[in-house]
Amino acid sequence: MPAASNRVTRRRAILSLGGIVLSSSIARWGWADAAPAYPAAPSIPADARIVDATLTAAPRWRQLKSAPSAILDYVDDGPVVLRVKHGDWLRAKLINGLEEHTSIHWHGIRLPNAMDGVPYLTQSPVQPGESFTYAFQPPDTGTFFFHPHCNTVEQLGRGLAGVLIVDGDEARPHDADLVLVYRDWRIDDTGQFMPMITDAGAAKAGTFGTHRTINDKVRPVYGVPAGGDIRLRFLNLDMTRIVDLGVIGAEAWLIATDGNALPPQKLKAWRMGPAMRADLTLRAPARAGDRIQIVNYYAPEPVVMAELEAVGPTRDRPVFEPVPLRPSRIPAPEIVDAEVFSLRLAAATAPNASADGDLPPDLVLPDGEVLRYADALCLNPDTFWSFNGRSWPMQSHEVLPPPLVTFRQGSSYVIELINQTPHMHPIHLHGHTFKVLSSSKGEVVPHFADTTLVAPKERVRIAIRADNPGDWMIHCHIVEHQDTGMMGIFRVA
Repeated sequence: MPAASNRVTRRRAILSLGGIVLSSSIARWGWADAAPAYPAAPSIPADARIVDATLTAAPRWRQLKSAPSAILDYVDDGPVVLRVKHGDWLRAKLINGLEEHTSIHWHGIRLPNAMDGVPYLTQSPVQPGESFTYAFQPPDTGTFFFHPHCNTVEQLGRGLAGVLIVDGDEARPHDADLVLVYRDWRIDDTGQFMPMITDAGAAKAGTFGTHRTINDKVRPVYGVPAGGDIRLRFLNLDMTRIVDLGVIGAEAWLIATDGNALPPQKLKAWRMGPAMRADLTLRAPARAGDRIQIVNYYAPEPVVMAELEAVGPTRDRPVFEPVPLRPSRIPAPEIVDAEVFSLRLAAATAPNASADGDLPPDLVLPDGEVLRYADALCLNPDTFWSFNGRSWPMQSHEVLPPPLVTFRQGSSYVIELINQTPHMHPIHLHGHTFKVLSSSKGEVVPHFADTTLVAPKERVRIAIRADNPGDWMIHCHIVEHQDTGMMGIFRVA
């Protein structure tokens, strides 16, 4: 079975040949030599409660349509769901059974920098046949997930992801706890994968999938206790698709966003970009056989994604009232007098000139061909997006871009996300949980999150307490946008 292949472009091939020349020519232009001393892994206390897991990233067959598809997963019968109790340590051994390097990023977890899973930034990539053990104590309860940060457009696009649940936030247990993983696969009628990235898609809203699933099945039906209280953990793990999450057939309440407890809000619809999660609570129908529909309203007509069917004898329950979850101890940012950092989400531009107005020199390849600086950094035509006029370069790993900003450890900051494009961008910060404060498009419910969706021409203000030291990624989680420039580093020191 074939493993995922890299998206090879002429520029990537050229830069793999000319990386040493490129790194020396870039030095004076502010690029750091990236032969990093990676941060030290945390030590597990002798009395720690440890949950062990083995995750083997490998090609596997999955029956998505009439013919099986060659997907990537960590287990045979995925999607995988890991559960730990709050206070436990997770010790997860990643074994690389792919034909290319990989890693695991633990999305939404405020963990030590060494465990963040970003190759060349926080760790060396895990090569084929090798392994790496992640060990950390999740500080927060809630619904999280994990995925590679290597060739993400191919590895995540082919299914390589899992769910991590940290239990301990319920003041009253539910009668059922369902995990619903939404994903839109790019496969044809024979089950073969189509290109994960296209220039037309990457330069706009993304390249959409063709086969919508919940837990790898089309419109599945799940039995739930009749008259019981149900918790739904909905994860949008698609690479592109926007979901307006709704429920038909029951009154549902939103109780957590990105795993973070929220005072119960009656659900009308909750807009979610890729990587965003929502926890709902609802009362199942009292009569066996009645159904509830989980729908996506972000379409000309509501799309039914899954159904819940009441089964068994009716539970004897009082009148339904949503019970708030216990909140995690997330360091609250101090908004008054906080410094403001503006982050402009925009189309890619030409590389910045130096202070004296010069552009960096052209690169002369070994065969004598002259490669312009803009081409050398993949800014044209393979890069379409930028943060504050700077695009993440698709060059060799020998150089990394400098941070977009450095935050003082322990200080609070307001980050204004300014979308200057006609497309949606779900923006994700690593290592921190932020508070969504306001939007230029109207009122928002203030809430904690690790990913927020910024609409075209919208300004969203978020705030963080920069308490987790290290170099961290910030990027758009429409993976084609990330892959074509909309990614950067923020430093906490």
